[in-house]
Amino acid sequence: MNEPNATPILVADRVQMTFASADSRLEALAEATFSVMPNEFVCLIGPSGCGKSTLLRILGGLVRPTSGRVLFEGRPLTHPLRRIGFLFQRATLMPWRTALRNVALPLEIEGVPRAQAEARALEFLRLVGLEEFAQALPRDLSGGMSHRVALARALVYDPDVLLLDEPFAALDALTREQLNWELLRIWQARRKTVVMVTHNIQEAIFLSDHVLVMSPRPGRIEHKVPIEIPRPRSLDDLYSPQFLELTRTLRAYLR
Repeated sequence: MNEPNATPILVADRVQMTFASADSRLEALAEATFSVMPNEFVCLIGPSGCGKSTLLRILGGLVRPTSGRVLFEGRPLTHPLRRIGFLFQRATLMPWRTALRNVALPLEIEGVPRAQAEARALEFLRLVGLEEFAQALPRDLSGGMSHRVALARALVYDPDVLLLDEPFAALDALTREQLNWELLRIWQARRKTVVMVTHNIQEAIFLSDHVLVMSPRPGRIEHKVPIEIPRPRSLDDLYSPQFLELTRTLRAYLR
């Protein structure tokens, strides 16, 4: 729960993005504006090609918008920050490094001594339930396990904000449901600020405090839907009248 007078940790202020080449221009975003409060879990949904992933990359400082700005703790964000973590759709683990050493990699890059980096990496493998697979190579892990390792790697340097770009989209439905539950458990334990792109309406409702609905390209934020299902949530909530009504509402907005 946020304090009544809390200020946003992340703000998109009239963010607009046009991709231009010598012979064409493509407007991906049309002045998307919204804010995210500390410790909130927010999901972005919208039609394919509406600019969700582009917006997420702008929020992470990976891409500069054509116009508008992003504020992090009230200051303009112009480049990637250590305090903002990113998890992409693919796990992108280094195949020659064990799960432990994949998780430790961001710390090693920052110059943390290897023993200290691996001790912290083991702590986060334990958090995602993979301590016993610390010495496994990526080829020996299932898809779901690989994504857990990638999540541990994104969390290991303790970012304040975590940006997730459809991290479980490539997985089967059962594995995806299990990882949603794991993600919710980890978020409740660590209370990070999370912004997540997803195409899955049920996933968005189950995880979020708010769902932001984007228009077709050029994308803009058309609706902000509060998710007032009490926390902690359980899988039984998926079948509640409130959940089903929210599903109908979001589906109607997407049409």
